[in-house]
Amino acid sequence: MQESRLFQILYYLLDKGQVTAPELAETFEVSVRTIYRDIDALSGAGVPVYTESGRGGGIRLMKGFVLDRAVLSEEEKREILTALQSINAAQRGNNSRILQKLSAVFQLSSADWLEVDFSRWGNSGTDNQKFELLKSAVIHRNYVKIRYANSCGESSERMIQPLKMAYKSMAWYVKAYCTWKQDYRIFKLTRIMDLELLPERFSNRPAPALEEVGEGMGQTCRQVVLRFPRHMAYRVYDEFDQAQIQQQQDGDLIVRASMPEDEWLIGFVLSFGTEVEIIEPLSLKRAVADSAKKIYENLHM
Repeated sequence: MQESRLFQILYYLLDKGQVTAPELAETFEVSVRTIYRDIDALSGAGVPVYTESGRGGGIRLMKGFVLDRAVLSEEEKREILTALQSINAAQRGNNSRILQKLSAVFQLSSADWLEVDFSRWGNSGTDNQKFELLKSAVIHRNYVKIRYANSCGESSERMIQPLKMAYKSMAWYVKAYCTWKQDYRIFKLTRIMDLELLPERFSNRPAPALEEVGEGMGQTCRQVVLRFPRHMAYRVYDEFDQAQIQQQQDGDLIVRASMPEDEWLIGFVLSFGTEVEIIEPLSLKRAVADSAKKIYENLHM
């Protein structure tokens, strides 16, 4: 028990810098006298811990002290290297030197097991460039000027305050405050056609949850009801939340979801081919039928 508490006290000191004995006693639910015995035990084990009396005093570690690598188990070292490599892949190599140094300290090689590329096939890396610019804008709170196209194909120029990068449903978004709308919006990276990082900076503000933010151009959502045969379950559960799906006695699946009624939705429904029945709304059924007719006519021109 004491050995475990000694390590916890050591980690606490590394995190806080300086603490008082009563604070440690309250944190670890022991007496102040026990804390002083623990400090003596740490000092006797070679840990450079010392106390200062008087106002502003307390218990602290010698400046520059680091834990010996033996404190971490083999598995913990590998987990740290794996986590750092994951971050390194997502940041496209920014932590490679740190990774190399830790590998040397731990005397372990880090397996090159992960590669992350945010760009679409045939994109030549422009999506990666967008991501890096927006990430920099979020971190340094720079204004960004963008030209954005919504799912209806309408485009406009915006001045935004990027607040957070978000990955949802196999796509990257940036949550931002739009100065034009004077409201929070989300912008899908693949729909940002042009962007310019500006030197002007904005004050930090909290980013709302993704579900609370409208898309960049502002779109109305409608209740959509779709019916799928049972053999389409693999696709239905990929695309919709379980709470939106009701299984019928015959095995068919009814989906009820609030979705933006636009060109994207028409294309999304068409991607199911003949394996979907549109129950509601009637306007969506007509729009999908018109699009399917145009596709047929284009194939037979």
